[in-house]
Amino acid sequence: MIDYTHLIHALQETKLSPLAEAIPEAVANNLHVDRHGDLARWLEALDAMPTATPSLIDLRDSVTIGQAHDLTPAAQAALHHSLRALIPWRKGPFQLFDTLIDTEWRSDWKWDRVKDGISALNNRTVLDVGCGSGYHCWRMYGAGAARVIGIDPSPRFVVQFHQVKKYIADAPVDLLPMGIEAVPANLNAFDTTFSMGVLYHRRSPIDHLRELKDTLRTGGELVLETLIVDGPEGYSLMPEKRYAKMNNVWFLPSIPTLELWLRRAGFKDIRCIDINTTRLEEQRSTEWMEFLSLKDFLDPEDSSKTCEGYPAPKRAVMVATKAH
Repeated sequence: MIDYTHLIHALQETKLSPLAEAIPEAVANNLHVDRHGDLARWLEALDAMPTATPSLIDLRDSVTIGQAHDLTPAAQAALHHSLRALIPWRKGPFQLFDTLIDTEWRSDWKWDRVKDGISALNNRTVLDVGCGSGYHCWRMYGAGAARVIGIDPSPRFVVQFHQVKKYIADAPVDLLPMGIEAVPANLNAFDTTFSMGVLYHRRSPIDHLRELKDTLRTGGELVLETLIVDGPEGYSLMPEKRYAKMNNVWFLPSIPTLELWLRRAGFKDIRCIDINTTRLEEQRSTEWMEFLSLKDFLDPEDSSKTCEGYPAPKRAVMVATKAH
């Protein structure tokens, strides 16, 4: 079982102490082998990873840990086998010694679109909501954050994260097995909170924005990335059933509507720093994610539409400040 004792002790006597108190229950709920049939196998894969000291760590321009010569061929084969046991890998890429994990998403492209439009992360305490396997958490730390905490309830993502953290265990970067609803209310503690690719999965987007606000100190910064559609203030798209074959998409707002939501939720200084239509090169099937991907979700005769006839995925990044 993944041990959070060190993190709990580190957060005690800090402004994040209420979060530390919530960790044991989150672990019991989401990392219990009796509740998740594959978790025991994933943890075995984690335990089977070879021990190594990386001669290179780059988290500023990529997530690169170690070089090929740091491992024997047998150890490299064991590492590769352990990493393959956690397929599919969604967000990345990761370079671990001689293994390139070519993930479904080129999350590095998203980070390049985000990083220059936000406040510097130097010495900040950062929360990444719905962080997946933690790719952006590592990039946030590489950008200077003092501590990064990601949250995601998926056991697969948590174990994938720890497969990377095994080789940089001392880094103040952690992933907690919880959703935002398990974060203590009115925490008011983080300097920057990221929510990327989460809002459209929430039945109540305003409630999600208010939950995000409550994680931040007054004057803290929210970085919000979500699916959008074109339209005036007040307009949002609610799919009838599925959007791009996803059955858990609720609201895709226009940018003026999203700005209004943010104002109503208690944010100010709202600005859009990026709009991007997702390309087939950015989200695709690979040997590390062998299932359907973006090309299978679009109309084969018209890539400007999803297979259901809605506008193809377009994403915006919004930055806003907690007003009070």
